[in-house]
Amino acid sequence: MPPAKTKSSTGFDRPAAALALLGFFYPIHYKAGIKVEDALRDKGVTGELGRHQVAVLWHIHSAGENGTMMRRKDIEQSLRAWFDISSAAITKAIRAMAAPPLALVVQEEDPQSAREKIVRLTPKGAKHIAAMMDRGVEVIEEIMAPMDEKTIRDGIAFFQAITNSIVAMERGDT
Repeated sequence: MPPAKTKSSTGFDRPAAALALLGFFYPIHYKAGIKVEDALRDKGVTGELGRHQVAVLWHIHSAGENGTMMRRKDIEQSLRAWFDISSAAITKAIRAMAAPPLALVVQEEDPQSAREKIVRLTPKGAKHIAAMMDRGVEVIEEIMAPMDEKTIRDGIAFFQAITNSIVAMERGDT
């Protein structure tokens, strides 16, 4: 990564801005993030999902083919990058979601490789994700309640810019 300029021609101090943003890591990731995650899990409700299970469903929904299926290998690769989790724990999480009473996913043989599995949402799994999304939106709306429209629009633009930057970093574009 190239060294960041300390100040721009306008006097903007990038290291100071980075330090200020770092100060938001804890409240955003651990306070707001966990609050949203708990809503997605339906924490406190009988049959709530574990955080790894929610991550599997979210990943299939957001990055899977048509938002409904994904290679198990890709799920594992992402979860291992996000969590300190073993392959066996991922298998256990997926199997629990495939078994009754949950029955949110099915595992199928990948037509391109008999050794690889595809994890596909069931109709019940698709409904569950829709309910997860509704609960997540409710929490985000609660967090946004005291904010004006400009703050919300600027926040969306900022998070999109962060996402674009991370994608570029992952591709090695920076």
